[in-house]
Amino acid sequence: MNAKPRALVIDDEIQLRRLLRLALVSIGYEVFEAESGSLGLSEAAFRHPDVILLDLGLPDMDGLEVLKRLREWSSTPVIILSVRDQEAVKVAALDSGADDYVTKPFSTAELASRLNAIQRRCKTPEAPTLALGELMLDFAKREVSLGGQLLKLTPIEYSLLRLLAQNSDRVITQKKILTDIWGPNAVEEAQYLRVYVSHLRKKLGECSVQIRNEPGIGYRLVTVSAGNGTHG
Repeated sequence: MNAKPRALVIDDEIQLRRLLRLALVSIGYEVFEAESGSLGLSEAAFRHPDVILLDLGLPDMDGLEVLKRLREWSSTPVIILSVRDQEAVKVAALDSGADDYVTKPFSTAELASRLNAIQRRCKTPEAPTLALGELMLDFAKREVSLGGQLLKLTPIEYSLLRLLAQNSDRVITQKKILTDIWGPNAVEEAQYLRVYVSHLRKKLGECSVQIRNEPGIGYRLVTVSAGNGTHG
């Protein structure tokens, strides 16, 4: 029998920790809690969780500082939970190593969706091929097919689609995309990214896989059901 995945909740609000415990237990997680940043760091080292849910407004240190310290030694997926909805805060959290950002209040269904996406990414990190809906990426051949038909992509388009696909359902900041695809000197060249995203959207058409815009933050590749095919 497989062990339950472990979740560590770092939040100073006891009511929210209780709600999160109930929600996480209901979808199969073993849950641990910490009410401060320092205790959260200790629990992360001791419990070895599979995912960390981290509040930004902690009593002893800012959640971003906790995240930065975590990333010095841990690659455990981190979902930020916060009432702060400013774009700059979200970008700072994602650029500091957060895997996703959920604004309070949020639904159990939304949280479960984000956790499922993280589990999928963790289970198949180096697969030679990747299937997302009608989309198939063959990393060895550097080929992409849509509904069985080969897509003609430029090297940049392929690299961009691959980055988004390998992080499907996860928002990737403009800074990370520009740095990964064009290099560190391109972080201010957002127009490059807009142009290539536009090209990719046209080639993907109205299929079940779409590139969603997270305004002011970056992009997320999502798989949508029939009848729900609008661009964000």
